[in-house]
Amino acid sequence: MANTYSQIHIQCVVAVRHRESLIKKPWNADLYRYLTGAIQYYGHKVLAINGMPDHVHVLFGMRPTQSLADLMREVKTGSAKWINSNGFLYGRFEWQEGYGAFSYEKSVLSSVIAYIDNQEEHHRYRTFREEYQDLLREFAVPFEEKYVFHEPL
Repeated sequence: MANTYSQIHIQCVVAVRHRESLIKKPWNADLYRYLTGAIQYYGHKVLAINGMPDHVHVLFGMRPTQSLADLMREVKTGSAKWINSNGFLYGRFEWQEGYGAFSYEKSVLSSVIAYIDNQEEHHRYRTFREEYQDLLREFAVPFEEKYVFHEPL
């Protein structure tokens, strides 16, 4: 769109269905490349991506040419199909329904990138559920406890 200017930075957090630890080190870098490519395909710019076996964080600059809901639907659907078609798992891979999305101003991007880059270290001390609830509280997002990701059985 000509004459449209924006600066929109979004961190999205997506979890594996039932919080299963299915994203394995032998192919997680390939998954991150796929997710990066999928987001860039729609004209957005990935600034950081990383995760754990049960979830992924991605920070990107979003162009106002597409809704966030449409982007996440495309990215999650496409990446699940990609994982399944590559046979990385014995069973079927699915993302958890929904996602977390948090917006940031440019001045804090370096700290958000460092946070995403250091997920492994960060999760030595906090569970994904604790992390996710802290993000919801920090951004004053109302939530119901029963709908927040629970620890796997």
